[in-house]
Amino acid sequence: MILNKQGQTEEEFLAVYNPDEFEKPSVSVDVLLFAIATIENPDVRKLADKKLQVLLVQRDNHPYIGQWAIPGGFVGMNENLNDAALRELREETAVDNVYIEQLYTWGDLGRDPRTRVISTSYMALINKNSCRLQAGTDVVDARWFDVNINIIEEDEKNEADSTITQKVVELVLKTQDITCKARIKETITIINRFTTSKLEIIEQDNISFDHAKIIYYGLMRMRNKIEYTDIAFSLLPNEFTLAELQLVYEIILGKTFTKPNFQRKIRNMVLETDKFEGGAHRPARLFRFNKDWGK
Repeated sequence: MILNKQGQTEEEFLAVYNPDEFEKPSVSVDVLLFAIATIENPDVRKLADKKLQVLLVQRDNHPYIGQWAIPGGFVGMNENLNDAALRELREETAVDNVYIEQLYTWGDLGRDPRTRVISTSYMALINKNSCRLQAGTDVVDARWFDVNINIIEEDEKNEADSTITQKVVELVLKTQDITCKARIKETITIINRFTTSKLEIIEQDNISFDHAKIIYYGLMRMRNKIEYTDIAFSLLPNEFTLAELQLVYEIILGKTFTKPNFQRKIRNMVLETDKFEGGAHRPARLFRFNKDWGK
């Protein structure tokens, strides 16, 4: 039997423990949901356009009443973080049965004017056609917003043992009648072999809390992961053309590929089917994801 300095067993210690001895921050979860929207081209000979979108909800109460936020809320005492994230997403947007993965934990002082709040963010990539969207509890509206990032400034300083890169970006989220904007400064410091990064919101309009940072961070994580994982296929239907897949990669990465280079890049990740995409223009063969590509 092990005793502490007060001569207590663990059972005795827990029996008299006072949980109010220390201040407790509130804990919340936020769910960053990305999808690809297809915009049909009036010219049937051309590929339909695609846009990256993020799901936001409009707040119905202070703080930030009427402004837009990532779906989320507070964690209950009797639920784990993942369950809380899925519950909040379902309650606020009616989106259910999605695979989420933990993105980052946000704990800056003053990030929520109500009280000290530490938030764990999650990210999911989904096929937009597979979900039904409906505004639910604690929100006025739920909508998909087109996502655009523009680099405003970029600077790099090199010293003997360090490199500091600073970049200011403008995040623009738009529907047909709503615009949300934020300017974010990203500072990456490399000292010897160690790298640290910091995000700071310079200004924002119509976006709640520090959610502009979370959206930007999620976009950068997605850009990184698409290079070595199969996450891009979560944004597509079960069967797709190679041109559609290439467009998804280009939208997320913000760069273009030549057709031969892209097909070499993903050749082990797709399987050819005997089906073709219909239409008046030249039919394109359909492919599906090869779940054994990494073996």
